Amino acid sequence: MNTVIAITGASSGIGRATALCLARRGASVAICARRRDRLDAVAAEIIAAGGQALAVTADVTKQADMDAFVNATVERFGALDVMICNAGHGVYGEVDRVDPAQMREMMDVNFHGTFLAAQSSLRVFRARGRGHIIVVSSIVGRRGIPFMGPYSATKFAQVGLAECLRAELLGTDIHVSVVYPISTETEFHGVMMQHSGFATRAKGPRQSPDVVANAIARAIERPVPEVYPYKLSKGLSVLATLAPGFCDRLTKRWGREPIRGQ
Repeated sequence: MNTVIAITGASSGIGRATALCLARRGASVAICARRRDRLDAVAAEIIAAGGQALAVTADVTKQADMDAFVNATVERFGALDVMICNAGHGVYGEVDRVDPAQMREMMDVNFHGTFLAAQSSLRVFRARGRGHIIVVSSIVGRRGIPFMGPYSATKFAQVGLAECLRAELLGTDIHVSVVYPISTETEFHGVMMQHSGFATRAKGPRQSPDVVANAIARAIERPVPEVYPYKLSKGLSVLATLAPGFCDRLTKRWGREPIRGQ
């Protein structure tokens, strides 16, 4: 894989796993996040895996930071082939109990962060006539799950942006893919519970970040519009369209119900 790949939110979780997976396949990887110590640690892992790394401290909610991230990548590696819009965070809770300030922050990071990273990379891709934008959404960006309404809304917004962009770029050599992970075994949910202020209980399947990373790597090698790392989850999006009422009852079993008062 002789490609140059930029990844936002790469200091942990799916972003870190994807960076290491792609480095092992021979890609040059530029990573960004706000935590410098974590970034440096991941960069060292990329180099140890035999790849080339560039670590840039950046905030995805700031246009200047995303422009600087893309410019630094091109300056270091001479090109940019793929932008993976991965940065994100969330909170749990009922729609009427989530702090509006938390909702705005989630939208800023999850949606606007994706928009700005895509916009900055598109300037390079349009000039070159080719490129690939990969948006890491969530299966809750296809079908909402109880107690995840605000987070789910940001993920639906990502999907809408990606679908429109994909249609706009149809007929060019610039590809757009959306990744729909299910609940993934990272620190993400622990951080969500900290932000939410309570623990949650949930049932349902899980997957490792390496499964998601390998699915992303395959999509880079052979671009596709949608990526479902957990194959069966694609059926949920189909079911939500064909039988939304039944899907309500089904997803209620998987909702991350708050455990308050502990």
